[in-house]
Amino acid sequence: MNKIIFFFAIATLTSLPLKAQEKINWISLEKAVELQKKTPKKILIDMYTVWCGPCKMLDKNTFANESVANYINAHYYAVKFNAEGNEVLTFKGKRYENPNYDPQKAKRRNSAHQLARVLGVRAFPTLVFLNENSDLVAPIKGYQSPKQLEVYLKLFKGEEYKKINSKEDFTKYNDAFEYEFIE
Repeated sequence: MNKIIFFFAIATLTSLPLKAQEKINWISLEKAVELQKKTPKKILIDMYTVWCGPCKMLDKNTFANESVANYINAHYYAVKFNAEGNEVLTFKGKRYENPNYDPQKAKRRNSAHQLARVLGVRAFPTLVFLNENSDLVAPIKGYQSPKQLEVYLKLFKGEEYKKINSKEDFTKYNDAFEYEFIE
């Protein structure tokens, strides 16, 4: 009887479609910078907080989207960073921490991490794009649906963003944009 159950379980599991790339491969910022040296790619940092509702929606609705996850995994190093956490890290030769972090506030509003401040993060969530040299390209604040995020992912992937010098330039880019992600 156990053999029958075992074979049924194996048959069921092997018949399910495999979606190897539907989850984003999150890594640390230090690891992303290290990987850039061997294989240059831009970095996408999800600056979130534990208390932020839109941050949770971004995880559930956008980062769990197969099109988004596949695109990010293929073209970016993805970093998830608690902008009010107590992580200590070195970035571009400087040490960053959260000296005013209060462990008693670990699950609610806390002080801002030094890295979040340096990268211009003032709202949550904020998606921070860094170029292949780990220099700031742009922080994009607020919740982004898969289609909204697609615009930025594709804009910042190459060098296209360097042609955007005004709100009007971005509006033209956005109006001509052809969406491909499936929601």
